[in-house]
Amino acid sequence: MNFKINALSPEPFQRMFNSSDAELSDNNIVKQVVTEAGSTPCRVCFKDANIGDTVLLLNYQHIAEATPFKASHAIYVTEAAKQAFPKINTVPEMIHSRMISLRAFDQQHMMVEADLAQGLQVAEKISQMLDDQSVDYVDLHFAKQGCFVGKATSC
Repeated sequence: MNFKINALSPEPFQRMFNSSDAELSDNNIVKQVVTEAGSTPCRVCFKDANIGDTVLLLNYQHIAEATPFKASHAIYVTEAAKQAFPKINTVPEMIHSRMISLRAFDQQHMMVEADLAQGLQVAEKISQMLDDQSVDYVDLHFAKQGCFVGKATSC
């Protein structure tokens, strides 16, 4: 099955970069400057932020619907990030360079299947999961930290 991985839009996060530290703190958001390469994978541009970049660390609700699988987790967003639009059947380096937990959901947001993959296996697993007619989308998470990465859909 052909798929695309959807990055988050930068729009909901842009105004947050202009918020005061107090406002950010009140919303459990942390603004920080990156000090270590490869430590802050942005969910908007699908790239690791560079040393010196300003990022937000915040909780993001990636399954908001009324389901037992309603879910949120921490994500990083880089201040100057432009939304990524990966090519069909392509997994960005930031994703396939890490161990990924793949979670397939149906239209009622119930989990149908789950697996782990890394490298070229990520694309193979996404395609296989979306071949199942009951699967509506596949959520990708970093397996170690559990953080939401993005959503893969059929195309």
